[in-house]
Amino acid sequence: MLSSIADRVSRVVQRYLPDAFVIAVLLTLFVFIVGFITNPEEPITLVKSFGDGFWVYLTFTMQMVLLLLTGMVLAAVPVVKKGLESVAGLANTPTKAYVLTFVVSAFAYYINWGLAVVVGAIFVREVGKRNQHAHFPLLVAAAYSPTVLYTAGLSSSIGLTVATKDHFLADVMGVIPTSETIFNPSTLIIFAVLFVTMPIVICLMAPKKNIKPYEEKEVTLKRETVSQEADTPALKLEQTPVLGIVTGIVGLIYVINEFVIGRDLDLNIINILFLSLGLILHRSLGQFGNAFKEAVGSTSPIILQFPFYAGIIAVLSSSGLGQTIIDGMTSIANKETFDVFTYWSAGVVNILAPSGGGQWALQGPLQIPAGMKLGVDPSTIAMAVGWGDAWTNLIQPFWALPILSIVGLHIRHIMGYCFLLAIWVGVITTILLLFLY
Repeated sequence: MLSSIADRVSRVVQRYLPDAFVIAVLLTLFVFIVGFITNPEEPITLVKSFGDGFWVYLTFTMQMVLLLLTGMVLAAVPVVKKGLESVAGLANTPTKAYVLTFVVSAFAYYINWGLAVVVGAIFVREVGKRNQHAHFPLLVAAAYSPTVLYTAGLSSSIGLTVATKDHFLADVMGVIPTSETIFNPSTLIIFAVLFVTMPIVICLMAPKKNIKPYEEKEVTLKRETVSQEADTPALKLEQTPVLGIVTGIVGLIYVINEFVIGRDLDLNIINILFLSLGLILHRSLGQFGNAFKEAVGSTSPIILQFPFYAGIIAVLSSSGLGQTIIDGMTSIANKETFDVFTYWSAGVVNILAPSGGGQWALQGPLQIPAGMKLGVDPSTIAMAVGWGDAWTNLIQPFWALPILSIVGLHIRHIMGYCFLLAIWVGVITTILLLFLY
């Protein structure tokens, strides 16, 4: 039954859902229109906030571009590729393919969401190559859907922020240790329930007919042989493995030293690690550069669309629309339901402002004082915002762009399945929040 519902929803979504860039532009215009309605006397302020905010995510955009490129280049190394192939080979039936893809991606999301962006995408591609009986769009949805779990993981934006000394809300809520947020028994229970039930829902959505297997992209990351003889000093420098190995070792030493002095895993560390391993494992700088050239086309959606979302977040804040959404929901909540309404409001805001850190900066100062006034534990409020932020990632193209870029699909191919998963996650998490937090 669920598979037929999923099939209908998927067909409707593929027919009517536009390209991810069109969605970004439509959201931009929507926020502008609502902002003009609520602030008719300050139209220039909204335009200025959009223009100024447009460039706020440049650093983050470049981090994500490098994350994809270094990850894909590393995956092109034969020893890494062979390892991925051996694990992917375990998925010899469609059911095993869906479950294994979800589990591997979920494990990566728990460790670090940035790492998971590349691991899930590359792994699902390898599984798809080896299992032509699995529906590839659903496989990709299985790889992407564990994004809802990241807020309970080791790279939880909000959980780590409120545990940091002198964070921007420390004067209001104090410093909240991770034992009360991501390692709280209630959080672990929610994580476990979603981890167990989501792959079951995914398998139940698997189509019985019209299976669309993985199709090889025109450009693939393959290790090319160098046709030119190294008969000049320039070519010898390009083809020697020594330069890459030495440079990569320097990078690895830096990474190890950063961990020794207590630095946490972040995007910059992951990028340097992937870059260093790629330099060491590729046989020459020329080969490494060729792999980069082959991969770079996959990053264009991120470069194009991320600045638009940065502008949306800026307008959302300056127009007061974000505050209106939050105030509207929390005004009808009491002590027992406050976390649930916080979760719902965070889910709505995340559709317009898809950034955990950015959303917390917008929602935290409004949500925490209101909840504490009702006697709600600030640690549960913080996690409710985090769960809401992660929940609607399923139906927000922003975080799906990296994996879609690598596997060569459009958002419309997976959104039907993600929409049904979002319904399941929303219902289950709402019930658990009501009884556990």
